[in-house]
Amino acid sequence: MGELFRSEEMTLAQLFLQSEAAYCCVSELGELGMVQFRDLNPDVNVFQRKFVNEVRRCEEMDRKLRFVEKEIKKANIPTVDTGENPEVPFPRDMIDLEATFEKLENELKEINTNQEALKKNFLELTELKHILHRTQQFFDEMEDPNLLEESSALMEGSEGGRGAPLRLGFVAGVISRERIPTFERMLWRVCRGNVFLRKAEIEDPLEDPATVIHKSVFIIFFQGDQLKNRVKKICEGFRASLYPCPETPQERKEMLAGVNSRIDDLQMVLNQTEDHRQRVLQAASKTMRVWFIKVRKMKAIYHTLNLCNIDVTQKCLIAEVWCPVSDLDSIQFALRRGTERSGSTVPSILNRMQTKQTPPTFNKTNKFTSGFQNIVDAYGIGNYREINPAPYTIITFPFLFAVMFGDMGHGLLMTCIALYLVIRESRLVAQKSDNEMFNMVFAGRYIILLMGMFSLTNEHVTCLFNLNTNRNVKSTFT
Repeated sequence: MGELFRSEEMTLAQLFLQSEAAYCCVSELGELGMVQFRDLNPDVNVFQRKFVNEVRRCEEMDRKLRFVEKEIKKANIPTVDTGENPEVPFPRDMIDLEATFEKLENELKEINTNQEALKKNFLELTELKHILHRTQQFFDEMEDPNLLEESSALMEGSEGGRGAPLRLGFVAGVISRERIPTFERMLWRVCRGNVFLRKAEIEDPLEDPATVIHKSVFIIFFQGDQLKNRVKKICEGFRASLYPCPETPQERKEMLAGVNSRIDDLQMVLNQTEDHRQRVLQAASKTMRVWFIKVRKMKAIYHTLNLCNIDVTQKCLIAEVWCPVSDLDSIQFALRRGTERSGSTVPSILNRMQTKQTPPTFNKTNKFTSGFQNIVDAYGIGNYREINPAPYTIITFPFLFAVMFGDMGHGLLMTCIALYLVIRESRLVAQKSDNEMFNMVFAGRYIILLMGMFSLTNEHVTCLFNLNTNRNVKSTFT
């Protein structure tokens, strides 16, 4: 019980770990979570330490996993979290993990590249289909005698009134809808009104590989190569996409039929590609959390091994750790377990050291006291073996809250919410929510429960006190 009111008694210990057993021993100590390693190589550059290559390999695997996780989130596939805590893989298993992640990353990149190319081709064919369909409507409308006379008069007037028949050229394409007004003004000014523009909006938005955009179809009639060059330069400047459009209705009809056939085939290929991508991501989502835990455990182990010294024989690693005196037996057992797991026959050695250095402050907590300990640590961590105010905060903090917010409804609501979180805590812990606000409330569920109960108690006591006071006042006056 004394450890609750004071920080743990700590000791400095020296570990002698055999090279073949060091990885497994550090893994077991990490699972135990009762030791703090000291850096015995403070003057050595990070890139010059023994296990820096292994750390880099772990970082590369972590990068590949983050890429796969990003693709999974983009596809709105939930990640399976069973709450499993997998064991650390052996160093020899790193090659298999690297090969698995490399294959998965390359496969996803290849799928994404092919899908992007297919979508771009599908977008071009869709735009061409709308152009062929709309331009046919434009030509059908132009066969109207009134419109034909109007456009002919416009072109004849622009040529100085010559009455000779004109052969008009045209270009057709698509452009972003919001650029249409500026596009029209630029055409009118640069070509001095010597072009005839028809446009129509595409009702359905077009899916670009990057985003979804709204576009419009346009067709521009002109005469002469000079105007043609000007029109094409303006279209290029406004990032309009130009497509070849046949002049005769029969050719346009045949081309439209071929485009529709290609679109159907491409849509089928896109669906198959998306199905394959979904299968790959769903298979990866089932083991994504386990992979992350394994890789990050391996990285933490190699980072810890970089804090150790290597003796001259290169067969033993020397480490110094701070650990609680009460947990020395557990640490010894973890070292034996790590040695047995590695298959080494030479046991690891732990020696206590005498030192004048001030040990770090370590306060043991559980799920009930951790929230109150965090409140105290937010203001400052006490000195070694100093009295820990966290146990007193368990009473004083909810009491002061009840003094300020003594309300029956408020307290009842807080108590019910906190009681629900406490009763369902095992299931909520397994769900691993990413909501930062919920995680903060869940971590302080016992604090909220006590605050609600104290608030209810304070309100009840206040009501009783007021009732007795009113009775005494009435009896005095009577």
